[in-house]
Formats: sequence, structure tokens, C-alpha cells
Amino acid sequence: MSWIQKLYETYEQCAGQNELLNTQFLLEPICHTSQQAHVEVTIDQKGIFLRANVIPKGQGVTLVPCTEASAGRAGSKPINHPLCDKLQYLAGDFLKFGGVVTSGFANEPTEPHKIYLSLLSDWANSSFTHPKIIAIQVYLQKGHLVSDLVREGILPIDGKSQLLAKWGGDKKEAPAIFSIMPNSNSPDGAVIRWRVEIPGDPLPETWKDQDLMNAWIGFYSSQKDNQGLCLVTGEILNLAEQHPAKLRHGADKAKFISSNDTSGFTFRGRFIDADQACGVGFEVTQKAHNALRWLIARQAYRNGDQAIVAWAVSGKKIPDPFANSFDLFGTVSEEPEAKQVHVGPSDAGQAFSQRLAKKLAGYRVEIGSAKEIVVLGLDTATPGRMAITYYRELDHSEFLNRIEAWHKEYAWHQNYSKDMKFIGAPAPKDIAEAAFGRRLDEKLRKATVERLLPCIIDGQKIPLDLVESTVRRACNRVGLEHWEWEKYLGISCALFRGYHKERGYQMALELNRTSRDYLYGRLLAIAENIEDRALYLGGERRDTSAAKLMQRFADHPFSTWKTIELSLNPYKARLRTKRPAFLATMENQLDEVVNLFQTNDFMEDRKLSGEFLLGYHCQRQTFRTKPETEQDESIEAIAVETN
Repeated sequence: MSWIQKLYETYEQCAGQNELLNTQFLLEPICHTSQQAHVEVTIDQKGIFLRANVIPKGQGVTLVPCTEASAGRAGSKPINHPLCDKLQYLAGDFLKFGGVVTSGFANEPTEPHKIYLSLLSDWANSSFTHPKIIAIQVYLQKGHLVSDLVREGILPIDGKSQLLAKWGGDKKEAPAIFSIMPNSNSPDGAVIRWRVEIPGDPLPETWKDQDLMNAWIGFYSSQKDNQGLCLVTGEILNLAEQHPAKLRHGADKAKFISSNDTSGFTFRGRFIDADQACGVGFEVTQKAHNALRWLIARQAYRNGDQAIVAWAVSGKKIPDPFANSFDLFGTVSEEPEAKQVHVGPSDAGQAFSQRLAKKLAGYRVEIGSAKEIVVLGLDTATPGRMAITYYRELDHSEFLNRIEAWHKEYAWHQNYSKDMKFIGAPAPKDIAEAAFGRRLDEKLRKATVERLLPCIIDGQKIPLDLVESTVRRACNRVGLEHWEWEKYLGISCALFRGYHKERGYQMALELNRTSRDYLYGRLLAIAENIEDRALYLGGERRDTSAAKLMQRFADHPFSTWKTIELSLNPYKARLRTKRPAFLATMENQLDEVVNLFQTNDFMEDRKLSGEFLLGYHCQRQTFRTKPETEQDESIEAIAVETN
């Protein structure tokens, strides 16, 4: 139960930190839940109706008191909330105007209102009462809520004084209530929230009144009498009868802990009742689940039903393990690009590592002495069951070291778009996209992200099949948009470099690296540059032979190189008359690379590994970033290529 203990501790530490709570994400108090309200009713302290209005879209999320049963309600006979809820519970004249109750109450349609008034009266008559609750009780006992809403024009009726379920006229003339009801539901399902105007009270909104919230918490807690051993704290506490739902969104019914089978074989031979199997304090589970709900809304990685969240128990900000280096650390360079172009082969990686260390040092200072970091992944097993798919507790230094290792070892030149070029590691979702392309659905993305999570958090090696899959897609340029291919190329290079970190690949051209695959990649980049330059001079815009034959080249480099080399002859002829100096430079580079091959390596036609993409990418980078001292007539072509 350590996961629930850490969430409970998170709630206790964060609940009093105003800088964490003054955001759009609410850390809910216990015995409360968020509800989408549709109509706002205002009364005075004597329970006299003043006005009502339809709540505009985007402003209806309301913090309302709840019970354990109402917070996780479902089925045909849902339990009511004690204060703000649907008209079938609140309005005594609901049936008079043709309102339809939930199917479970069909045999006793007045039951919802009776149960609601009974609970509200118990609260109003207790020692935990509140002036606003008394005013609402007095008003609702009159039994004319729907009448008031009809008179105010909030709820439309037909000629028989029955509530309209649908609007049949011009949509432009439809009452506002129809535009805010979800899924075109009938207005008789509208949820009501309350404002009580009391002289001298500057806060009429019940959902903002802290004293009213505390009054409900005190009243509801006083009704609990199910004491037992809490397996989280080890103390004798009032145990939870039901555990909260709505963890990922308002319609989420899945729970981590639930028990509803008291007549089958669930406990036979092991336990007498459910509390013996898993007893958790009422307040403990409320705070733990509220903390998780807050963390998911605030900072979780989401993919359908899957949610993965990393947090510091102290509430301090930590780096997002699912972000790429650009999103996580911002601009990777503090200098203009022209000033970083020509440095030594290892300088690009060293400069990135230094900037990365500096950014993470800021996190180390901010986290301070708060040492506990938790990473939790959850997913839905069935519509009503939640499962923890991943869980780790780490020391803050261990967590930051692994984040640093991931972004350093899997760093490469990334080109996601014209406005997003950076040096760093890709995000898991981008790796999944690069590995599977258009075959990627939600299920496959979810599984891929789960496989990558231990690589980031635990420092495990990335799965080889993902590396090989991204390499294959980067080689197959046909059918990809240019920006897609550029993105996949950077990701495949990053994964291959990180998988083979013992080889020490640099992020710049390594002139002394003489491995066969690396050299073949350099040859392909030079051949592509020759043809691309000739096409530019001839005013042609099409793919080069090197681009078209890249997949074949990866499978059969020697035989395909013959084809590519022969196809260069007409382009060399064009360059020989128009750009002789450029051609001479390229031919010299071709000769230099060929001479670097070991004996018989060049003539072997076996398949290339992903290393050839590193050689290709690095060689191509040198054509895009020449130093000022080497400017010649190729500058204009290089500029076009870069754009």
C-alpha cells in the first residue's frame, strides 16, 4: 500500500501551499467532488427566491459536498449529493411538470426528493449547520423550484405545462439551457448550484465558502462509525466503505479498490468481510485519491485511458520524464546558430551536456531536501477497475541522474519542423510514432510508452526492436512527407546512438571513424549533395536518386552504390561546366571516404545497420553548416537546401 501512503503524504504536504493551489487545478478537500452544474439559483438568507441563470459554457465546474456513495454513484438508482444535484432530487414539483426520474426510481418517483431532503435536514439540524444550508432547506421545503425556473425562462414548457425535452423550433431562438446540456440531454437533467446572499457575507457562492465546506466535512465525518485497522497508517480509524472514482475525468468510474461481492466466493476461506482484506481509513483514502486526481490533471502524461504521473511528495517542481529535451529545457542553445556551427566533433555533444547539467542543477536546488520522487502509471483493466501498471519510488538525486542520462545518451540533432530544431532526446510518444507510423493506434502507443518508461526511469536499455523499427522507417523515405522523414531520421539516429553508447558516437562528423556502415552513410550523403546541387542549378525540384534508393541502399549497399554512382554522371557533367570547384571538392571527398574502407569492406553487399544513418546525417550536416572561411559559390545552394 505504499502508493496510497505516498499520495496521502503528498496531500498533507501540498494542501497548505498556496503557490500550488492557486492554479486552474483544484486539490479538492475531503468529502467533496467536482460536478458540472448547468443552472445557478440565488436565494436570500430567509430562503426567498431572487433569480436564476444558465451557467455559460466553461464556467460550470463546481465543487460540491458528497458522500462516499454519491461520489462513486452509478447504475439506475444513483445516490444523491447532499447539496447540489439534479432537479429530480431537489425539486418538489419536478413530477408536476412532467419530469422523468432515473429508471431505478420509477416505482417510487418521489423517493429521490425525499431522500435528498432527509439528508439536507439532518445536516441543517445538526451542530454542524450553516446559515446558507438553513436558507436552502427552507426554500426547497416550499416545493416550487421548477415553477421558479419556468417563470424565469430557464426551463421551457409546452402548452400542457410539461417540461420540453427537445427544442423543435429555430435553433437561434432556443433557450440557453439547450445549448449547455451535454449530449443533447433533456433540461430536466440539469444540475443546480446555489448562491445565498446574506448581508455582510461577501461570498454568496456556496462552492467557494470554506466554512460551509468544513461544516459538511464535520457533519459527515461524525456519522462514520466503522472503525478498524487502517493498513496505510497502522492506526485504528474510521474505515472507508467505498473508495473514490473520477480520477482521470468526471465520467471515470474505474476504481483501484472496490468490493461488491458479498455472496460469492470472494472472502470464503480467507476473510469474513472486505475490510479484513483491505481496510483503509476514510480520510486517508479521500486525501490520497484527491491528490492523485489533482496530479493527473496538473502534470500527467495522458494517452486514452492510460495516465502516467511523476511527482515530488513535497509538491516541488520536477522535470517531466515524458517530454523531449526542447519542451523540457527550452532552447538548447544560448548562442546564435552561426556561432556554434564549426566546432570540434565532440563539442556539440559536450555543449549540450553542459547546458543539460546546468538546467538540472536548477531542479536540484528547487527540490532541495525533499528527497522522495514517485512515478506511477495507471490504466483501466475494465470499465470499473483501475490497475497500477508501473510504480517506482526514487531518491531525488537518483531520479534526476536518470533523467540526465536519458537526455544525454539519446541526444541527437532533431528537426521536428521549421520552428523546432534542437539537440536532445525525443519524447516517448514521438518514438512510438517513428517506430510504427500510420499503424500506430492508441493500444500500440500505450504499449510502446509502457516499454519505454523503464528505459527512462530505471536506466534500462531501449528495446532493440524499437531501434530497428525506427531505422527501417527512416530508410524508407517513399510515402513520407519531407518533415516527417527529417523527424524520423533524427529519432532513429538518437535511438541507435543511445543503444550503442559504448561505441561513443559523436553528434558531429567523425573523420577518423572507419567502420563500413558509417562510411557508406557518408558516401550516400555526398552523392545526394552532388545531385541535389545539380538539380538546383537546372531549376528542377524532385527527389534525388540517393533518396529514392535509400531503402535498397540500406539492404544492398555495394550493388546499389554502383547504380547511384552511374546516375551521377549527367549531374557531374552539368556541375563541371557551371560549378567546377564545387564538383572537385565533392569528388575529392568521395575518394577520401572510399579510401577509408578496410580491405574488402567496400565490396561486401550485406545489409547496413542503423550506423549508416549516423554517418549520413553527420556528413549532410557539414554541407548545411560551412564555416565562413570556406564560403564559395555553393552558399546559395546550401541556403536553399537548408530551407
